[in-house]
Amino acid sequence: MKKTLIAAAMGLALVVPLFAMQMNDDNPSEDGNYSAFLVVAGGCFWCVEADFEKLDAVGDVLSGYAGGSKQNPTYRDHEGHLEVAKIPYDPSKTTYRELVDYFFRHIDPLDDGGQFCDRGHAYTTAVFYQNADEFAAANASKAEAEAALGKDVVTPVRELQKFWIAEDYHQDYYKKNPIRYKFYRTSCGRDGRVEELWGE
Repeated sequence: MKKTLIAAAMGLALVVPLFAMQMNDDNPSEDGNYSAFLVVAGGCFWCVEADFEKLDAVGDVLSGYAGGSKQNPTYRDHEGHLEVAKIPYDPSKTTYRELVDYFFRHIDPLDDGGQFCDRGHAYTTAVFYQNADEFAAANASKAEAEAALGKDVVTPVRELQKFWIAEDYHQDYYKKNPIRYKFYRTSCGRDGRVEELWGE
């Protein structure tokens, strides 16, 4: 579905309005100590990257793949993997738990078949952990999301085995191709569904 929408965007680029995204287009401060990172799967990795790069405590987010067994996955061949984002952050400014809380409120954690218009295993959600503290924090955040929504959250908490970086053209896609990206994001219904679940 993402490929179809991007193809449509290429043809409509001159007539599609610039939808308000409530995004900070400035780069996050680069004077932080981004010594920790979080890996999450939230559907399209372009969108997860864009959401997290709004935060001052976050550095340059990387799009990639994780969760599968295939070695050296690519966008055309990443069977078993999820689209993920690797989010470096400054632990003096935020915590793993705060970032997971933020993550849950920017996805549809009730959907086990993908996210928004993107369907299939590669677009399902997950929070990855690397140690016992992160495992506990992720599960606490998940429980809080379930309580807030009053429904079962299907997003699993999974151990991170390896992060594979995606191709260069996927990195900072929302900055390199702003009109196509905004058309895709709006057409896919991401922001509408998130607002329906979580409010503005």
